[in-house]
Amino acid sequence: MHARGEAIPFSRLGRMLVHMLALLGVLAFLAGCSTTGGSPVEALSPPPGPPTKYSALVIDASTGSILHQTDANARRYPASLTKMMTLFLLFEAMEKGRVSKTTEIPVSAYAARQPPSKIGIKAGQTIDAESAILALAVKSGNDVAAAVGEFLGGTEEQFAAQMTARARQLGMTSTVFRNASGLPDEGQYTTARDMALLGMALRRNFPQYFHYFSNRDFVFRGRTIRGHNDLIGRVEGVDGIKTGYIRASGYNIVTSVSRGSRSLIIVVMGGDSARARNANVEELIDRYMSNPARPSGGLLSSLSPFE
Repeated sequence: MHARGEAIPFSRLGRMLVHMLALLGVLAFLAGCSTTGGSPVEALSPPPGPPTKYSALVIDASTGSILHQTDANARRYPASLTKMMTLFLLFEAMEKGRVSKTTEIPVSAYAARQPPSKIGIKAGQTIDAESAILALAVKSGNDVAAAVGEFLGGTEEQFAAQMTARARQLGMTSTVFRNASGLPDEGQYTTARDMALLGMALRRNFPQYFHYFSNRDFVFRGRTIRGHNDLIGRVEGVDGIKTGYIRASGYNIVTSVSRGSRSLIIVVMGGDSARARNANVEELIDRYMSNPARPSGGLLSSLSPFE
């Protein structure tokens, strides 16, 4: 033992300094890395929202390879990402000949009184199916979502049960729908993984309708209605899909992006703001679009035929 103030021999001091420097080097390396499928990669910026709401997933849309994930299986509120399933069932009805683009969908008093976002259609009026698609994909109209749910399911509650059943068939094992719009309901939940599955299913099953998700605005009865997805037309290759927000969920988005032969599906949930969420999506696009050789973190299950 050395008395207080007594000098430590130089050789011992040198060994201590070497060990401390080595430890600092290891800590610096770990701080600069995150893991994707167990492989070290460059650290992303901090999530744009609280960890209790934030989830992210990046999928190679051609192979189903998981390129990045953060709490992708954690339960989250879908908000208006719900309308992706509403549109999925509407597209299926069109494929089966039950509905055409010109089919008039009636609007009930219940549908008309849904809170914003909405296009303001009144009880007793109708909306053609193509305008309904645009109202859901671009404006995220809650009034139109309820009208579509009632039209296809009899009641919105029955339609939500159909949505959940279809979700199970698509492999979305951690999703329950309670309404057609995504308006707040404690019993309505999903995961980033399930939303990625749904986004890929929409691309694969309905290429003839997928272009609706790339519209930045549309004209309805002489009025131009603008959308919420600021990535479309601003970020190269982004061609959809859907944004969403309620207070309980934060700012959500499922994004489809293609550049050349490479396509990604990116899900970000729980952003503090649309700006922070979008910045996170752009960072993920830049990272994983430009580096196709990045190690895979596995395959998104249930990728095989969405039928």
